[in-house]
Amino acid sequence: MQLKKFDHRTPSPAQKRMETLYHTHPLSPNQCTSIVRQMIDAPLPLVWSVLRKFSNPESYKQFVKSCDMLSGNGGPGSVREVTVVSGLPAGRSTERLDRLDDDLHLMVVSIVGGDHKLVNYRSTTTVHEEEEEEEEGGRTGTVVTESYVVDVPVDSCAEDTCLFADTIIGCNLKSLAKITEKLARQHVA
Repeated sequence: MQLKKFDHRTPSPAQKRMETLYHTHPLSPNQCTSIVRQMIDAPLPLVWSVLRKFSNPESYKQFVKSCDMLSGNGGPGSVREVTVVSGLPAGRSTERLDRLDDDLHLMVVSIVGGDHKLVNYRSTTTVHEEEEEEEEGGRTGTVVTESYVVDVPVDSCAEDTCLFADTIIGCNLKSLAKITEKLARQHVA
C-alpha cells in the first residue's frame, strides 16, 4: 500500500480537501513550496502517536542524531534543537512547534535557527484515513501529507531547494511508514 515518495496520482477528494485547508501557502517572490504524501498501512491513531511527538523526532527521522528540548514540554510554543547526522549540509536545526491539534491531526513546525540554508522554513503535516481503490485491495490506510514553504537561497534555485526538501521529507515519511507498519503488524500478531 506504499505510495512512491512523490505521489503523482490524482489526489483523492479527501486529499484535495486537506490540501486546500492546510497545505496552501502564500509565497513571497523568493520562496518555494511543495507537498509530499505517503500512504501508510497502519491505523491513524498509531501513525499520529509517533508523528506528534515533537520531543522525539529521531524515533522515525533517520537524519536526526539527537534532539534536545530548549523550552516547553512538546506542546505548541516548544522549541527543540535537532542535531543531524554527519554528511548533510548542516549540523543542527532549531525548530519551534507552532501548532499541534490532536483532533485535526495537524502539526505545524517552523525552523527558527541553525547552520543550514532553510531560511523561513515552515512545514504543515496532516494525517487522515483514506480507503484504497478496490483494484488495490480496498483497505483503509493512513495518508500523511507534509507541505512546506521556504526561502530559496541566493546561490540556489527553487527546483533545487524543493528537490532537497522533498527528498528529506520523503525519506522521513518512508521511515515513518516502515516503523508504524511494523508496529501495526506486531499488534495484530
